[in-house]
Amino acid sequence: MAIEIKEVIDNKTLNDFVNLPYILYKNEANWVPPMKKDELHALLPDKNPAFEFCKVKMWVAYQDGKCVGRIGGIINSLWIEKKGQNIGRFTRPEFINDKAVSQQLFETVEQWFKAEGMVEMQGPLGFSNLDHQGCLIEGHDWLPSVASDYHMAYYQQHFDALGYEKEIDWVEFRITFPDALPEKAFKVADMLTKRYGLQALNFKSGKELEPYKQKVFALFNKAFAELFGTFQLPDKLVQFYINKYFPILNPRYVKIILDKEDELAGFLIALPSLSEAMQKAKGKLLPFGWWHIMKALKKPKEMDLMLTGVKPELQKMGVAALLMNDLWKTAKEDGVKYVETTGMLENNHVAIQMWKSFEHIQHKRKRCYKKAL
Repeated sequence: MAIEIKEVIDNKTLNDFVNLPYILYKNEANWVPPMKKDELHALLPDKNPAFEFCKVKMWVAYQDGKCVGRIGGIINSLWIEKKGQNIGRFTRPEFINDKAVSQQLFETVEQWFKAEGMVEMQGPLGFSNLDHQGCLIEGHDWLPSVASDYHMAYYQQHFDALGYEKEIDWVEFRITFPDALPEKAFKVADMLTKRYGLQALNFKSGKELEPYKQKVFALFNKAFAELFGTFQLPDKLVQFYINKYFPILNPRYVKIILDKEDELAGFLIALPSLSEAMQKAKGKLLPFGWWHIMKALKKPKEMDLMLTGVKPELQKMGVAALLMNDLWKTAKEDGVKYVETTGMLENNHVAIQMWKSFEHIQHKRKRCYKKAL
């Protein structure tokens, strides 16, 4: 059966690009569908400020009139400037278990990258590290957080067959909070607070959190500056992510620590798990998707740890442990015992050490692949 590759240039192909995962994963019990509106807005130049510094092309594959695959290519000038190399990012690959389909999709994006002067391609990567990144290669038996991704188990075989190699992995953890923290944890927290003049902030409303939104992302840019896949997020993109993520936050699950100058020393953003609610919503707020999400936010069963950042000069001083202690207190109040982390780079040992004080397992792994052009 002939395979036809079409570039996304109109509403038909764009909608097919966005809708494919909802068809492909409809029988996968552990897939968490994102909101279609969010997915669509991420791919529209007039909605996503990343298009101001990214050159983007997308393609869909058809077989017998049905959409059977998709892939995108991103040439991110800020990432290239940071790396000092012409490296393209392939993004959002999805396809049926047919190597002819995946081969034609990847050959298409490879040819475009070559024509644009790229010497290597890496992915799956999104517009930034707050976008889709990595292909799930371990942990298909676990429900992902809303900030993570689920992929078909056969994808790894396709990447191998196409000559792609590992660049780096992200690992994810499941943490079990204890009923009580050891007395030592409180003594260490008290010592650190006094020694460095730290002050912990907790929030009850979005209004209280409002003054810290921009400050959180300013620290994010500093704390993540040296990590793979990151670059300094421009102001417009920061506002895009604030508008996307902050409205759904439960302020009680946002923790902030100030230093003795009242500047942001660290932050932690967690969220009552929305995975089951998003499955029930099926990618739409209406007619009842909003109700499932609001119920999950108000009556949490589990929690997702979305993002943690600490001033570089304080990253080995125990600030992250203070943030986790504060999160534990809120979780205990709400009867939440389990926490899912998002992906952490396997070589980010400072961040991974955050879990040493808690019972935990490393249960998922996502991979970034690379291929020389």
